Amino acid sequence: MNIQENQIIGELVAKDYRAASVFKKYGIDFCCQGNRNIADACDKKKIDSKMVLRDLDVIIQGQEDRTIDYASWPLDLLADYIEKKHHRYVVEKTAEILPYLDKICRVHGERHPELFEIKEHFYATAGELAMHMKKEELLLFPFVRKLAKAQHEGCKVEGAPFGTVQNPIEAMMQEHSNEGERFRKIEALSNNYTPPQDACNTYGVAIALLKEFEQDLHLHIHLENNILFPGAIELEKELS
Repeated sequence: MNIQENQIIGELVAKDYRAASVFKKYGIDFCCQGNRNIADACDKKKIDSKMVLRDLDVIIQGQEDRTIDYASWPLDLLADYIEKKHHRYVVEKTAEILPYLDKICRVHGERHPELFEIKEHFYATAGELAMHMKKEELLLFPFVRKLAKAQHEGCKVEGAPFGTVQNPIEAMMQEHSNEGERFRKIEALSNNYTPPQDACNTYGVAIALLKEFEQDLHLHIHLENNILFPGAIELEKELS
C-alpha cells in the first residue's frame, strides 16, 4: 500500500486497522475526526507528516517472514525470540486493546451486549497471560538457556528445582489450552471477528486487534508447544 499525505485517515484505518496504532501514537483522532487527510491532521497537531508516513509504512508494509525455519534455531535463541517478540507483543497489545474494549462497551454495549462477554474473556486473558509469561521468564526459559549452555560446553546440567523440565512444560501447555479455548469463545461472540454494520472505527479496530492478537498467540504457542518444549525435553534427557 502506497500511503500518501492526502489519504483520508478514517478510510486508511478501515482498510488496514494497524494504521490506528500509529495515529494513536501521535494523538490523531482516527474515529470522530477520521474524515481529515493525513496532511491536515498533522498540520493541526504541528507534527511532521513525514514521520507519520514513515511509521505507517513500517507497520503496514512490515510482514513477518513465515518461511523462517524456527526448528533449526538453538533453543536459547528461540527462547530469547519468544520472550522479546511474542511476550512483548502480549504486553503492548493488551495495554492497547483493553481501553478500546472499555470504550466500545460504553458506547455500543446496550445494542451489542456480547461485547461485555468479549471484554470479560479478554480481561481474563490479559491477567492469565501476564502470570503465565512471568513463570516462563523466571523459571522455564532460564533453565532452557542453562540446557543450551551445557550442550555448547559439552557438560551435564544440574537438576532443576522443579524436578524435570516436563513438569513446568505440562503446566504451560495446559495454560495454552485454556487460552485457546477462551479465544474460541471470543471468536464466536464476535461473529468470527466481524464488526456489525453499525460499528464505528473504534469498534472495528478493537475487533481487528483481537483477531491479530489471536493470530500472534497461535504462532507464539506453536513455537513453544511444537518446537521449544519438545526440544528442551529431549536435550534434558541427553544431558542427564
